[in-house]
Amino acid sequence: MRTIMLLTVLLAGMLAGGCSWFHYTKKPAPAPAVQQSIVTPDTSLIAKVISVNSVGRFVVLGFPPGQVPKVDQIFFLYRAGLKVGEVRITGPQNDNNIVADLSTGDAQVGDVVRDQ
Repeated sequence: MRTIMLLTVLLAGMLAGGCSWFHYTKKPAPAPAVQQSIVTPDTSLIAKVISVNSVGRFVVLGFPPGQVPKVDQIFFLYRAGLKVGEVRITGPQNDNNIVADLSTGDAQVGDVVRDQ
């Protein structure tokens, strides 16, 4: 009887010890890929029409300080978000104001001028 009891205890010990050898660990979920945002500064030139001469077909444009365009650069006229014309910078320049010839379309005071 002692032998049976001893064998039972040894068998139970071996089974309990054998189960502790196998460790099942749950693998962590892979981290979601981090998407890097690309931020670029807006370097487009934007101006407003200050004055319009419909007979001479030219406009005077007012640019922000330090952002006056080059001569012969082409800009597009927008009114209420819609493209209404095209101008070509001709000069002369006075501070932040510069003259542009009206190539196509028409212009009104307050129209927005952009280079894109």
